[in-house]
Formats: sequence, structure tokens, C-alpha cells
Amino acid sequence: MVLKIEAKWEIPYVHSAGEHATRFFEALKEKRILGVRCPRCGRVLVPPRAFCERCYVDTDEWVEVKDEGVIETLTINYARFTGLPEPPYAVGIVKLDGADTGMLAYLGGVDLSDWKKAHERLKIGTRVRAVWKDEPEGRITDILYFKPVEE
Repeated sequence: MVLKIEAKWEIPYVHSAGEHATRFFEALKEKRILGVRCPRCGRVLVPPRAFCERCYVDTDEWVEVKDEGVIETLTINYARFTGLPEPPYAVGIVKLDGADTGMLAYLGGVDLSDWKKAHERLKIGTRVRAVWKDEPEGRITDILYFKPVEE
């Protein structure tokens, strides 16, 4: 038999975001979303990456995209998971206007307690707009969620 010792560790650390992520997060402080264009295939990648994963070439042309787009896929979660928001909550991939890739984000602005009604408002193809923190800090959580655009 092996003795098991339970303990809680707190290990502070600093993570280097890299040049592309740094520029992306700095733009979020200004409520702007940046991507990069691949010089070979022309795709605009959001969030930005140092290289195009299809062409394997460096990316260095910066492009500002809109904070509106469409839901490409989503899920509404009604189960509780440690470290995540209290259910119900929705997450999805949002493809922003001007981008060729989607970004993972929370979806909101809709009553999620009735899943049938929620799915009428949040579905693939729904146009959404970012809801920003009042005072952005340069983190992905500066975008609180994307909500449906009212026509």
C-alpha cells in the first residue's frame, strides 16, 4: 500500500504570450479584434497565428475585423462542471465578418432556461455581435459574450 498525501499547491507563473497574441490582446484593450492574412492563400486568421496552418508560411499582414459575425456551431450546457460558469451557458464558434476562421466564445443575451426557445434564438447562422467589458484589460474575456443582432 502506498500512502497518499492530499495537498493544495498554488504555483504562480508568468506565461509569455508571444508577438501575435500580444498584439491581439493589446487591440482587445481598445475593443478591436485583429487577425492576420496568410500571404499564400489569403485567408484571414482570427485569433491571429504566427503561421498559416494550411500553407505553413509566416503571417505578418495585420487585418482588423468586425466584432460581428455568424455562429458556425454551438452548444448550450445544462450540466455543472468545476471551474466553469453555472449552467445554463452557451459556447460556440463565431466567424467574424472579415475573417475566414472562427473563434471560440461564450454566447449570451438569450434566456437559456428553456432550451427550445434558446435554440430558436441561438442557432447555426445566427448573426451575433460582441458585448464588451466596460473597461477592457487586454484579455480574451474582454469580450463577455456574443449576442444575437436584432434585425
